[in-house]
Amino acid sequence: MTKDIVVLGAGMVGVCTALALRQRGHAVMLVDRQAPGRETSYGNAGIIQREAVQPYAFPREWQAILRVALRQGNDVHYHPGALARLAPTLMRYWRESAPDRYAPIVTAYSALIRHCLSEHERLITLAGAQDLVRKSGWLQAYRTAQAFDRAAHEASAVARVHDLDWQALDQAGASATEPALHGRLAGAIHWRDPWTVADPGELVTRYAALFERMGGEFRRGDATTLKPAGAGWTVATEDGQLSAAHVVIALGPWASALIETLGYRFPLFVKRGYHRHYAAEPMPRLPVLDVENGVMLAPMQRGLRLTTGAEFALRDAPPTPVQLGRAENYARELVRLGPPVEAQPWLGARPCVADMKPVIGRAPRHQGLWFHFGHGHQGFTLGPVTARLLAELIDGEPPYIDPLPYDPMRFAS
Repeated sequence: MTKDIVVLGAGMVGVCTALALRQRGHAVMLVDRQAPGRETSYGNAGIIQREAVQPYAFPREWQAILRVALRQGNDVHYHPGALARLAPTLMRYWRESAPDRYAPIVTAYSALIRHCLSEHERLITLAGAQDLVRKSGWLQAYRTAQAFDRAAHEASAVARVHDLDWQALDQAGASATEPALHGRLAGAIHWRDPWTVADPGELVTRYAALFERMGGEFRRGDATTLKPAGAGWTVATEDGQLSAAHVVIALGPWASALIETLGYRFPLFVKRGYHRHYAAEPMPRLPVLDVENGVMLAPMQRGLRLTTGAEFALRDAPPTPVQLGRAENYARELVRLGPPVEAQPWLGARPCVADMKPVIGRAPRHQGLWFHFGHGHQGFTLGPVTARLLAELIDGEPPYIDPLPYDPMRFAS
C-alpha cells in the first residue's frame, strides 16, 4: 500500500530518504528552505568513509581534556558562553565514551558504515554521477614518529576486525602516493577503501534530480510550520499547504528545535565546522588529513578545500573561524597553497547525538511521524544506508540492519 509522505530536509540524509521511499512507490514530497545539498551536506570533506567504523568519542584522558580546555592545538575550539547550555549533553557524551559503553556503540555504528559503498554505488550509477567520484582512498598524515607509530598500531587492529584495506607509508611512501606533499612527515596511513567526491553538494543535487526523474517532487517550504492535522500532518510551502499521512524529519542540525516543539527532548548538540577553498599548484590528488593540527586538505572542483575540526558553540552563534586561520598556516607547510578563491569561509553544523548513533525510526508519541537525523560527522557517508533502513521500517519490511540501536525509543521517558 502506497503512502503520502513529506520528507523535511534536503541534505544527503533527506534526499536519500525521499529517493528510497519513492523507489518503493510512495508519493513523496521533499521540502526544504533551500535547494538540495546547499547546507551541511555541501560543507564536508567529500569522503564516503568506509573506514570510519568508530565514531568520534569524547576524550577520556585528562591530558587531552586539559589541552582542549586551554585551547591548545587546533582540532577543537569552543565558545565559553555556550558551555553552560551544552554541559548536560556533553557530560552524557563523555559518559557514553567510556570503554564499556563505547564498545557496543562501535558495533552498532560499524554495522551501518559497512554498507556505505554499496548503497552509494547504486545511487551514483542511477544518478549518472560517476564523474564526481574517485576510488583511491585518502591519507591520514602525521608529523611526529610517536603519533604515526601509535596510529599505525591502531589502524592495524581496526582494519583486522572490520576488514579494511589500508597501508602504512613512511615519508617517501607518502610523497610517492601524494606527490603534492612537500612538507616533512613522519608517515601516513592510506585508507584505500573510501571513495572521494569532487563536489559533495553536487552529488546531493544529482541524487535529488534522480528523485525528481522518478516522479518525486521538491518544494521550498518552512519545516517549522509542521503541525498535526487530523490523522496526518501539514506543512507550509511556497506553493501552499501540504498534507500527508506521514512525515519524516531529516533536518540534521535543525531537527532538535522542531522536535522540541512536539515535546521531545533528546540529547542532541552540534559541532560546528568551517571550510574555504584555495588555489594550489600542484593540486593534491587525494584528501590529506593533518591529524595533529586538525585540518583536512580536500581537492575539490572549486579548489583545495581546507576543513577544520570541531567547534563547540550554539548553532546560530556568530562565526569565529580561528581554526581556519591556523589551518592555512599548517597547510602551507605541506602543499603549495595559493590565495583563497572565495571571499568568506563557509560555516556549518554537524548534527550530533550524545550516544554517537543516529536517530532512525518511528516517533514514540505521534502517529505517522518518523525521525531520521543525528548522523554526526557521517551524514554524507551514511545517507543512503540509513535511508534504506528507514524506508524498510516505514514499509514494515524485514530491515537489512538491526534497527534497535538507533530507535528513538531509547530516549523516551
